Amino acid sequence: MSKNIVTGVAGFIGSHIAENLLKQGQQVIGVDEINDYYDPIFKQKNIAHLQSYPGFEFIERDIQLLNWQKLLQDTEVVYHQAAQAGVRASWGQGFRSYTERNINATQILLEAAKDATTLKRLVFASSSSVYGDAETFPTHEGICPAPVSPYGITKLAAESLCGLYYKNFGVPFVALRYFTVYGPRQRPDMAFHKFFKAVIEDQAIPVFGDGEQTRDFTYVSDAVAANLAAATIPEAVGQIFNIGGGSRVILSEVLNMMEQIVGKPIKRNFIDRAIGDARHTGADIFKAQKLLGWQPQVSLREGLSQEWQWLKGIY
Repeated sequence: MSKNIVTGVAGFIGSHIAENLLKQGQQVIGVDEINDYYDPIFKQKNIAHLQSYPGFEFIERDIQLLNWQKLLQDTEVVYHQAAQAGVRASWGQGFRSYTERNINATQILLEAAKDATTLKRLVFASSSSVYGDAETFPTHEGICPAPVSPYGITKLAAESLCGLYYKNFGVPFVALRYFTVYGPRQRPDMAFHKFFKAVIEDQAIPVFGDGEQTRDFTYVSDAVAANLAAATIPEAVGQIFNIGGGSRVILSEVLNMMEQIVGKPIKRNFIDRAIGDARHTGADIFKAQKLLGWQPQVSLREGLSQEWQWLKGIY
């Protein structure tokens, strides 16, 4: 039974990865400080969901205060999902939590990983935010990153640190640049969660800008499958992969699809474009398809229906 560590285990993607591993009968040590960036009730629910598995152990602490040398003994894979998320909150006063949680915490983990003898893989959750307003679509991994938000800068810095530790100490990292992940357990500060919640509460949904921005949306089970592939395939070590849904969609079209799913018109409230939001995102996923044998399986309509069912159960 292999031992895995999932950081950010109480979060959206982390909890899904942990659940998947536990269902396979693997051992999971979950680490999460459960901060209050969004309502901790969501995180506590995610953890409660995992506690029923005998192979699960939970550590509620800040990554920077843990004894990683000890934790990494006998560990084969680390899924480093913990991060300070959110593009819009990364300006101003909030920035320090981004440097602490995205850069410093990652450095501490890498420092311990370089001496971990059993470690086969460290899968790092990166973000499409590192591209900023990319010049070409779909965007491939070879394009020079140019973040347009402080958040994107911290994710790029952490990703670069992973590369340094790989090059100098052989830390077997793989970085996955997620493109807008959605589905059940999605964070309440993320668009689809906010949109569906507004529908339930009969509010108008806030649309930044003109609604013509495009996004590449990735269903959570597809993001999980990419992590599991990145953790096992030998050719993945030292590589960076785009993980996207495989199709770019205009936001206004997504809202039309949501209307069909919920069965009623959605009121829209157009507000100014948010600073730090990329206008378009689109993933070229050829590299992940080729090296990881990974392919997104869940269509946007199917994924949105799943998230809608989950949110109806909550609100």
